Amino acid sequence: MATPDVDNLPYADGDFYAFEDLLTDKERDRLHEIRAWLGTHVKPHAAQWWNDAEFPAHMVPELAELDVVSPVYRQGYSNLFAGLCHAEFTRADTSFATFMGVHDGLFTGSIEALASEEQKAAWLPDIYALKKIGAFGLTEPLGGSDVAGGLRTTARRDGDSWILNGEKRWIGNATWSDWVIIYARDVDTNQVKGFLVDTATEGYTATKIENKIALRTVQNADIKLENVRISDDFHLKGANTFKDVNKVLKVTRLAVAWQAVGQQMAAFDIARRYAVERTQFGKPLASFQLIQEQLVKILGNTVSSMGMMVRLAQLEDLGRAKDEQSALAKAFTTARMRESVALGRSILGGNGIVTDYGMAKVFADAEAIYSYEGTYEVNTLVTGRAITGVAAFV
Repeated sequence: MATPDVDNLPYADGDFYAFEDLLTDKERDRLHEIRAWLGTHVKPHAAQWWNDAEFPAHMVPELAELDVVSPVYRQGYSNLFAGLCHAEFTRADTSFATFMGVHDGLFTGSIEALASEEQKAAWLPDIYALKKIGAFGLTEPLGGSDVAGGLRTTARRDGDSWILNGEKRWIGNATWSDWVIIYARDVDTNQVKGFLVDTATEGYTATKIENKIALRTVQNADIKLENVRISDDFHLKGANTFKDVNKVLKVTRLAVAWQAVGQQMAAFDIARRYAVERTQFGKPLASFQLIQEQLVKILGNTVSSMGMMVRLAQLEDLGRAKDEQSALAKAFTTARMRESVALGRSILGGNGIVTDYGMAKVFADAEAIYSYEGTYEVNTLVTGRAITGVAAFV
Protein backbone atom coordinates (compact mmCIF):
# COMPACT_ATOMS: atom_id res chain seq x y z
CA MET A 1 0.00 0.00 0.00
CA ALA A 2 1.47 3.35 -1.07
CA THR A 3 1.93 6.02 1.59
CA PRO A 4 -0.30 9.06 0.92
CA ASP A 5 1.24 12.51 0.66
CA VAL A 6 0.26 13.70 4.13
CA ASP A 7 0.76 17.40 3.30
CA ASN A 8 -1.67 17.31 0.39
CA LEU A 9 -4.49 15.33 1.94
CA PRO A 10 -7.81 17.12 2.58
CA TYR A 11 -7.89 19.05 5.87
CA ALA A 12 -4.10 19.06 6.08
CA ASP A 13 -4.31 22.34 7.99
CA GLY A 14 -6.56 20.79 10.65
CA ASP A 15 -9.22 23.51 10.18
CA PHE A 16 -11.96 20.94 9.61
CA TYR A 17 -14.86 23.42 9.72
CA ALA A 18 -13.06 26.26 7.88
CA PHE A 19 -13.12 28.70 10.80
CA GLU A 20 -10.41 30.76 9.10
CA ASP A 21 -12.98 31.75 6.48
CA LEU A 22 -14.55 33.99 9.13
CA LEU A 23 -11.50 36.27 8.94
CA THR A 24 -11.25 39.15 6.53
CA ASP A 25 -9.00 38.66 3.51
CA LYS A 26 -6.40 40.92 5.11
CA GLU A 27 -6.48 38.96 8.36
CA ARG A 28 -6.28 35.61 6.57
CA ASP A 29 -3.26 36.70 4.55
CA ARG A 30 -1.58 37.98 7.69
CA LEU A 31 -2.30 34.72 9.55
CA HIS A 32 -0.74 32.74 6.70
CA GLU A 33 2.31 35.02 6.80
CA ILE A 34 2.73 34.42 10.53
CA ARG A 35 2.19 30.68 10.12
CA ALA A 36 4.89 30.52 7.44
CA TRP A 37 7.33 32.50 9.60
CA LEU A 38 6.76 30.19 12.56
CA GLY A 39 7.17 27.14 10.33
CA THR A 40 10.55 28.40 9.15
CA HIS A 41 12.04 30.14 12.17
CA VAL A 42 10.53 28.47 15.25
CA LYS A 43 9.07 25.01 14.71
CA PRO A 44 12.26 23.32 13.37
CA HIS A 45 14.26 24.46 16.42
CA ALA A 46 11.67 24.20 19.20
CA ALA A 47 12.64 20.75 20.47
CA GLN A 48 16.31 21.69 20.83
CA TRP A 49 15.46 24.91 22.67
CA TRP A 50 13.23 22.84 24.95
CA ASN A 51 15.94 20.23 25.56
CA ASP A 52 18.47 22.96 26.36
CA ALA A 53 15.99 24.80 28.64
CA GLU A 54 17.19 28.10 27.18
CA PHE A 55 15.13 30.83 25.55
CA PRO A 56 16.36 31.86 22.06
CA ALA A 57 16.83 35.54 22.82
CA HIS A 58 18.58 35.92 19.47
CA MET A 59 15.15 35.48 17.86
CA VAL A 60 13.73 38.66 19.39
CA PRO A 61 14.99 41.05 16.64
CA GLU A 62 13.51 38.78 13.95
CA LEU A 63 10.24 38.58 15.87
CA ALA A 64 10.24 42.37 16.14
CA GLU A 65 10.41 42.60 12.35
CA LEU A 66 7.32 40.39 12.11
CA ASP A 67 5.49 43.10 14.16
CA VAL A 68 3.00 40.95 16.03
CA VAL A 69 2.69 42.71 19.39
CA SER A 70 -0.78 44.05 20.29
CA PRO A 71 -2.78 43.02 17.21
CA VAL A 72 -6.12 44.23 18.60
CA TYR A 73 -5.39 47.36 20.67
CA ARG A 74 -2.65 48.77 18.41
CA GLN A 75 -3.20 47.26 14.97
CA GLY A 76 -6.99 47.09 14.93
CA TYR A 77 -7.37 43.39 14.10
CA SER A 78 -10.26 41.35 15.47
CA ASN A 79 -10.06 39.23 18.60
CA LEU A 80 -10.71 36.23 16.36
CA PHE A 81 -7.58 37.00 14.38
CA ALA A 82 -5.56 37.52 17.58
CA GLY A 83 -6.81 34.21 18.98
CA LEU A 84 -6.02 32.23 15.86
CA CYS A 85 -2.55 33.79 15.79
CA HIS A 86 -1.93 32.75 19.39
CA ALA A 87 -3.06 29.24 18.52
CA GLU A 88 -0.57 29.23 15.63
CA PHE A 89 2.26 30.32 17.90
CA THR A 90 1.37 27.45 20.24
CA ARG A 91 1.08 25.02 17.35
CA ALA A 92 4.70 25.84 16.47
CA ASP A 93 6.04 25.93 20.04
CA THR A 94 4.16 26.34 23.31
CA SER A 95 7.13 27.97 25.02
CA PHE A 96 7.44 30.63 22.31
CA ALA A 97 3.70 31.24 22.55
CA THR A 98 3.98 31.57 26.33
CA PHE A 99 6.75 34.14 25.93
CA MET A 100 4.36 36.10 23.71
CA GLY A 101 1.48 35.57 26.14
CA VAL A 102 3.54 37.04 28.97
CA HIS A 103 5.10 39.96 27.09
CA ASP A 104 2.18 40.84 24.83
CA GLY A 105 -0.80 39.65 26.86
CA LEU A 106 -0.08 40.02 30.57
CA PHE A 107 2.62 42.69 30.56
CA THR A 108 1.61 44.84 27.59
CA GLY A 109 -2.05 44.22 28.36
CA SER A 110 -1.57 45.60 31.88
CA ILE A 111 -0.14 48.82 30.52
CA GLU A 112 -2.74 49.18 27.77
CA ALA A 113 -5.60 48.61 30.23
CA LEU A 114 -4.31 50.27 33.40
CA ALA A 115 -1.63 52.88 32.65
CA SER A 116 -2.37 56.57 32.19
CA GLU A 117 -2.17 58.09 28.72
CA GLU A 118 1.15 59.72 29.63
CA GLN A 119 2.55 56.40 30.84
CA LYS A 120 1.39 54.62 27.70
CA ALA A 121 3.03 57.24 25.50
CA ALA A 122 6.30 56.86 27.39
CA TRP A 123 6.44 53.06 27.62
CA LEU A 124 4.51 51.40 24.82
CA PRO A 125 6.64 52.29 21.76
CA ASP A 126 9.66 50.32 23.05
CA ILE A 127 7.39 47.51 24.26
CA TYR A 128 5.68 47.17 20.87
CA ALA A 129 9.07 47.17 19.13
CA LEU A 130 10.41 44.50 21.55
CA LYS A 131 13.19 46.86 22.59
CA LYS A 132 11.96 46.35 26.15
CA ILE A 133 10.91 42.84 27.19
CA GLY A 134 8.33 42.55 29.94
CA ALA A 135 7.17 40.15 32.64
CA PHE A 136 4.09 39.97 34.88
CA GLY A 137 4.38 39.46 38.64
CA LEU A 138 1.17 38.36 40.34
CA THR A 139 1.56 34.74 41.53
CA GLU A 140 3.40 34.24 44.82
CA PRO A 141 5.12 31.27 46.50
CA LEU A 142 2.15 30.83 48.85
CA GLY A 143 -0.52 32.33 46.59
CA GLY A 144 -1.80 31.02 43.28
CA SER A 145 -5.53 30.74 42.71
CA ASP A 146 -6.23 32.59 45.96
CA VAL A 147 -4.24 35.77 45.27
CA ALA A 148 -7.48 37.71 44.88
CA GLY A 149 -8.02 37.17 48.60
CA GLY A 150 -4.86 39.01 49.59
CA LEU A 151 -1.36 39.48 48.20
CA ARG A 152 1.55 39.05 50.58
CA THR A 153 3.78 41.35 48.52
CA THR A 154 3.36 44.86 49.93
CA ALA A 155 3.64 48.43 48.70
CA ARG A 156 4.18 51.25 51.19
CA ARG A 157 3.93 54.91 50.16
CA ASP A 158 6.97 56.97 51.13
CA GLY A 159 6.66 60.54 49.88
CA ASP A 160 6.85 60.50 46.08
CA SER A 161 7.94 56.84 46.08
CA TRP A 162 6.69 53.37 46.89
CA ILE A 163 8.65 50.71 48.77
CA LEU A 164 7.96 47.16 47.55
CA ASN A 165 8.68 44.04 49.61
CA GLY A 166 7.75 40.44 48.97
CA GLU A 167 8.19 37.45 46.70
CA LYS A 168 6.73 36.29 43.38
CA ARG A 169 6.94 32.84 41.79
CA TRP A 170 6.54 31.34 38.31
CA ILE A 171 7.18 34.67 36.64
CA GLY A 172 7.84 34.01 32.95
CA ASN A 173 10.61 36.01 31.18
CA ALA A 174 11.73 37.45 34.52
CA THR A 175 15.34 36.24 34.42
CA TRP A 176 16.10 38.37 31.35
CA SER A 177 13.28 40.89 31.01
CA ASP A 178 13.92 44.63 31.16
CA TRP A 179 10.73 45.46 33.03
CA VAL A 180 8.18 43.61 35.13
CA ILE A 181 4.73 44.61 36.32
CA ILE A 182 4.51 43.89 40.04
CA TYR A 183 1.15 43.73 41.75
CA ALA A 184 1.32 44.45 45.47
CA ARG A 185 -1.01 45.21 48.38
CA ASP A 186 -1.03 48.81 49.55
CA VAL A 187 -0.48 48.52 53.30
CA ASP A 188 -2.55 51.64 53.97
CA THR A 189 -5.66 50.78 51.92
CA ASN A 190 -5.31 46.99 51.69
CA GLN A 191 -6.01 47.32 47.95
CA VAL A 192 -3.94 45.89 45.09
CA LYS A 193 -1.82 48.29 43.06
CA GLY A 194 0.35 47.74 40.01
CA PHE A 195 3.89 49.04 39.42
CA LEU A 196 6.31 49.02 36.50
CA VAL A 197 9.66 47.89 37.92
CA ASP A 198 12.98 48.10 36.10
CA THR A 199 14.69 44.76 36.73
CA ALA A 200 18.00 46.57 37.29
CA THR A 201 16.57 48.33 40.36
CA GLU A 202 18.44 47.75 43.62
CA GLY A 203 16.71 45.14 45.76
CA TYR A 204 15.21 43.22 42.83
CA THR A 205 16.49 39.70 42.17
CA ALA A 206 15.18 36.97 39.87
CA THR A 207 16.33 33.34 40.10
CA LYS A 208 15.54 30.82 37.39
CA ILE A 209 13.29 27.92 38.37
CA GLU A 210 15.06 24.71 37.38
CA ASN A 211 13.99 21.09 36.78
CA LYS A 212 10.69 21.79 35.02
CA ILE A 213 8.95 19.10 32.96
CA ALA A 214 6.95 21.62 30.90
CA LEU A 215 7.68 24.86 29.06
CA ARG A 216 11.38 24.29 29.58
CA THR A 217 12.26 27.02 27.09
CA VAL A 218 10.39 29.65 29.13
CA GLN A 219 12.58 31.30 31.75
CA ASN A 220 10.35 31.21 34.82
CA ALA A 221 11.75 32.84 37.94
CA ASP A 222 11.40 33.32 41.66
CA ILE A 223 11.47 37.05 42.33
CA LYS A 224 12.50 38.73 45.56
CA LEU A 225 11.74 42.37 46.27
CA GLU A 226 13.71 43.80 49.18
CA ASN A 227 12.92 47.45 49.85
CA VAL A 228 12.63 48.17 46.13
CA ARG A 229 12.01 51.89 45.76
CA ILE A 230 9.77 52.92 42.85
CA SER A 231 8.82 56.47 41.90
CA ASP A 232 5.11 57.16 41.93
CA ASP A 233 5.50 57.89 38.21
CA PHE A 234 5.77 54.11 37.77
CA HIS A 235 2.59 53.29 39.65
CA LEU A 236 0.03 52.30 36.99
CA LYS A 237 -2.58 54.97 37.56
CA GLY A 238 -5.50 52.67 36.72
CA ALA A 239 -4.29 49.72 38.84
CA ASN A 240 -5.77 50.31 42.28
CA THR A 241 -7.89 47.24 43.10
CA PHE A 242 -7.93 43.56 42.21
CA LYS A 243 -10.93 44.31 39.99
CA ASP A 244 -8.53 46.30 37.86
CA VAL A 245 -6.19 43.31 37.60
CA ASN A 246 -9.14 41.18 36.51
CA LYS A 247 -9.57 43.41 33.45
CA VAL A 248 -6.25 42.02 32.25
CA LEU A 249 -6.81 38.42 33.38
CA LYS A 250 -10.18 38.17 31.63
CA VAL A 251 -8.48 38.76 28.28
CA THR A 252 -5.37 36.68 28.92
CA ARG A 253 -7.49 33.75 30.08
CA LEU A 254 -8.91 33.72 26.57
CA ALA A 255 -5.38 33.61 25.18
CA VAL A 256 -4.57 30.53 27.26
CA ALA A 257 -7.72 28.83 26.00
CA TRP A 258 -6.52 29.60 22.47
CA GLN A 259 -3.22 27.98 23.47
CA ALA A 260 -5.19 24.84 24.31
CA VAL A 261 -6.57 24.94 20.77
CA GLY A 262 -3.08 25.36 19.29
CA GLN A 263 -1.73 22.55 21.43
CA GLN A 264 -4.39 20.20 20.09
CA MET A 265 -3.65 21.32 16.53
CA ALA A 266 0.01 20.44 17.15
CA ALA A 267 -0.96 17.03 18.54
CA PHE A 268 -3.19 16.37 15.54
CA ASP A 269 -0.44 17.42 13.09
CA ILE A 270 2.11 15.09 14.63
CA ALA A 271 -0.19 12.14 15.23
CA ARG A 272 -1.78 12.26 11.76
CA ARG A 273 1.59 12.42 10.00
CA TYR A 274 2.99 9.60 12.12
CA ALA A 275 -0.07 7.40 11.56
CA VAL A 276 0.07 7.86 7.79
CA GLU A 277 3.82 7.45 7.41
CA ARG A 278 4.52 4.76 10.03
CA THR A 279 4.22 1.18 8.78
CA GLN A 280 3.15 -1.66 11.08
CA PHE A 281 2.31 -5.22 10.00
CA GLY A 282 3.09 -4.22 6.43
CA LYS A 283 0.63 -1.32 6.15
CA PRO A 284 0.24 2.27 7.39
CA LEU A 285 -0.64 2.64 11.05
CA ALA A 286 -3.51 4.85 9.85
CA SER A 287 -5.19 1.82 8.26
CA PHE A 288 -6.13 0.42 11.66
CA GLN A 289 -9.61 1.29 12.88
CA LEU A 290 -8.61 2.10 16.46
CA ILE A 291 -5.95 4.54 15.26
CA GLN A 292 -8.47 6.31 13.03
CA GLU A 293 -10.88 6.51 15.97
CA GLN A 294 -8.18 8.13 18.12
CA LEU A 295 -7.28 10.62 15.40
CA VAL A 296 -10.92 11.56 14.94
CA LYS A 297 -11.31 12.06 18.69
CA ILE A 298 -8.33 14.44 18.69
CA LEU A 299 -9.87 16.27 15.74
CA GLY A 300 -13.28 16.43 17.42
CA ASN A 301 -11.77 17.83 20.61
CA THR A 302 -9.87 20.41 18.59
CA VAL A 303 -12.87 21.48 16.51
CA SER A 304 -15.18 21.76 19.52
CA SER A 305 -12.59 23.80 21.41
CA MET A 306 -12.00 26.05 18.42
CA GLY A 307 -15.72 26.54 17.86
CA MET A 308 -16.17 27.69 21.45
CA MET A 309 -13.23 30.08 21.13
CA VAL A 310 -14.41 31.50 17.80
CA ARG A 311 -17.76 32.43 19.32
CA LEU A 312 -16.13 33.87 22.44
CA ALA A 313 -13.80 35.97 20.29
CA GLN A 314 -16.84 37.30 18.45
CA LEU A 315 -18.46 38.20 21.77
CA GLU A 316 -15.25 39.94 22.83
CA ASP A 317 -15.30 41.96 19.61
CA LEU A 318 -18.89 42.95 20.42
CA GLY A 319 -17.94 43.92 23.98
CA ARG A 320 -20.25 41.25 25.39
CA ALA A 321 -17.84 38.58 26.68
CA LYS A 322 -18.14 37.84 30.40
CA ASP A 323 -15.69 36.53 32.99
CA GLU A 324 -17.59 33.29 33.45
CA GLN A 325 -17.52 32.64 29.71
CA SER A 326 -13.74 32.99 29.73
CA ALA A 327 -13.61 30.68 32.74
CA LEU A 328 -15.68 27.99 31.00
CA ALA A 329 -13.55 28.29 27.87
CA LYS A 330 -10.31 27.85 29.78
CA ALA A 331 -11.66 24.87 31.74
CA PHE A 332 -13.25 23.12 28.75
CA THR A 333 -10.51 23.59 26.18
CA THR A 334 -7.71 22.55 28.51
CA ALA A 335 -9.60 19.42 29.57
CA ARG A 336 -10.09 18.47 25.92
CA MET A 337 -6.44 19.30 25.29
CA ARG A 338 -5.28 16.92 28.00
CA GLU A 339 -7.20 14.09 26.38
CA SER A 340 -5.98 14.99 22.90
CA VAL A 341 -2.28 15.09 23.73
CA ALA A 342 -2.56 11.82 25.64
CA LEU A 343 -4.15 10.15 22.62
CA GLY A 344 -1.46 11.60 20.38
CA ARG A 345 1.29 10.34 22.63
CA SER A 346 -0.33 6.88 22.63
CA ILE A 347 -0.45 6.77 18.82
CA LEU A 348 3.32 7.31 18.70
CA GLY A 349 3.95 4.51 21.18
CA GLY A 350 7.51 4.53 22.52
CA ASN A 351 8.44 7.30 20.11
CA GLY A 352 5.94 9.48 21.95
CA ILE A 353 8.21 9.82 24.99
CA VAL A 354 11.25 11.32 23.25
CA THR A 355 11.37 14.88 21.97
CA ASP A 356 12.78 13.77 18.60
CA TYR A 357 9.26 13.15 17.29
CA GLY A 358 7.65 16.29 18.73
CA MET A 359 4.79 14.68 20.64
CA ALA A 360 6.61 14.30 23.96
CA LYS A 361 7.12 18.07 24.17
CA VAL A 362 3.50 18.73 23.22
CA PHE A 363 2.34 16.21 25.83
CA ALA A 364 4.49 17.70 28.61
CA ASP A 365 3.79 21.35 27.80
CA ALA A 366 0.06 20.73 28.01
CA GLU A 367 0.37 20.31 31.77
CA ALA A 368 1.48 23.91 32.18
CA ILE A 369 -1.40 25.22 30.07
CA TYR A 370 -3.80 23.15 32.14
CA SER A 371 -2.66 24.93 35.33
CA TYR A 372 -1.80 28.55 34.61
CA GLU A 373 -4.27 31.44 34.25
CA GLY A 374 -6.62 29.71 36.67
CA THR A 375 -6.76 25.97 37.29
CA TYR A 376 -9.45 23.75 35.81
CA GLU A 377 -11.09 23.49 39.24
CA VAL A 378 -11.22 27.23 39.95
CA ASN A 379 -12.52 28.11 36.49
CA THR A 380 -15.15 25.39 36.83
CA LEU A 381 -16.34 26.89 40.11
CA VAL A 382 -16.43 30.40 38.64
CA THR A 383 -18.71 29.05 35.92
CA GLY A 384 -20.74 27.09 38.46
CA ARG A 385 -21.34 30.24 40.49
CA ALA A 386 -22.60 32.01 37.37
CA ILE A 387 -25.18 29.33 36.51
CA THR A 388 -26.41 28.66 40.06
CA GLY A 389 -26.00 31.96 41.85
CA VAL A 390 -24.25 30.04 44.64
CA ALA A 391 -20.53 30.32 45.33
CA ALA A 392 -18.79 27.03 46.12
CA PHE A 393 -15.55 28.76 47.14
CA VAL A 394 -14.55 31.80 49.18
